[in-house]
Amino acid sequence: MAAKRILILTNRVPYPLNDGGNLAMRAMIEGYHKAGWQVYLLAMNTSRHYVESDKLANIYRHIHAFDTVDINNEVTAFAIARNFAFSTQPSHAERFYSNRFADKLTQVIRDFQPDVIQVESVFLATYLPQVKRQTHALTVLRLHNIEYQVWSRLAEESKGMLKKTYLGNLSRRIKAFEIKAWQLFDLLFPITEADAEVVIKAGVHTPAYIAPFGINIENTPQASSSNKLYAYHIGAMDWLPNEEGIKWFLQEVWPLVHKQQPENEFFFAGRNMPAYFTHMDIEGVHCMGEVADAAAFISDKSILVVPIRSGGGIRVKILEAMAAGKIVISTDVGIQGIDALNGTHYIAANTPSEFAAAFNEILKDEVKATNISENARKLIWSRYNERAIMNGLLDKVKELLG
Repeated sequence: MAAKRILILTNRVPYPLNDGGNLAMRAMIEGYHKAGWQVYLLAMNTSRHYVESDKLANIYRHIHAFDTVDINNEVTAFAIARNFAFSTQPSHAERFYSNRFADKLTQVIRDFQPDVIQVESVFLATYLPQVKRQTHALTVLRLHNIEYQVWSRLAEESKGMLKKTYLGNLSRRIKAFEIKAWQLFDLLFPITEADAEVVIKAGVHTPAYIAPFGINIENTPQASSSNKLYAYHIGAMDWLPNEEGIKWFLQEVWPLVHKQQPENEFFFAGRNMPAYFTHMDIEGVHCMGEVADAAAFISDKSILVVPIRSGGGIRVKILEAMAAGKIVISTDVGIQGIDALNGTHYIAANTPSEFAAAFNEILKDEVKATNISENARKLIWSRYNERAIMNGLLDKVKELLG
């Protein structure tokens, strides 16, 4: 029997593997490939996340095919104003539409003849009418999060009236766009039960299978027992929830933590680090910018700090930290989508005083810290095992293919 063929569309190149989105897309690509499928990856190489040609030549060489199309998706004040005044679509959807990408997509579908086309961003749903005209392939949308929730929460957190008004309008546009898109696909892959419930409550009847991010726990290195006072955060800093969360943590939380534990140190890193972070001079804080090796960066650190107050989906870095036996201190928004219990698998903190108390609890009670890290690792093994998740997902795809 001939191998099944899947075309995966991404709105950026899944590289480097230093943020949750890229890791999640890579895991899906590898999952299909290991299952014996022919995998064709067609990715936008965007101006905001551009990958140089010498690096492109050395990644995803083991799959059936890998192509990219250069896309200018820069955000400009003029484009935002024009979209706000003259369009009903969210600006994100317009930024990711390209005639060059549409032409390449037409050619790939014609030549590759996929059985399944999987889309890794809801904002690529603008290409779906074109896809439907060309092929009867099963169309799948992976929901990395509920996008409108991200922007709605950012609007709530915003203090300036102009920004709050714009983000509120944007979140409403995205919500309308998302609900329409969910109904156009043959199958949805939400990554959390909460996200699946949002889809159902919106009146969408598209079949769905919950497919959380999976961890290859057998190959996950264990956290070092040393440097118990080293805390860290790593994440793409061009994603507004990360930037806003770290800004709040440094301004409101860290002074309390450092006052009660002056020997404590906090390291943070991420792609596209805003310049003002690198220029900050805060005692005990180290801004590392973009690190070449994320695994090396976190290897000697034991406490993952997740101060995110907006956003959605699953924080992949939390799953990786738990798998490695690190302690996680997270807001309720940061931990959402993960079946973890406060005090058992992680410690919840939503205010500056709660973060300070969480650090104190971990650093003063080594037995409790050890129990939390062991429980968290067991949770990843039982609930977020990469192989089991992918097997269930493939069964669902095959069921709909017939």
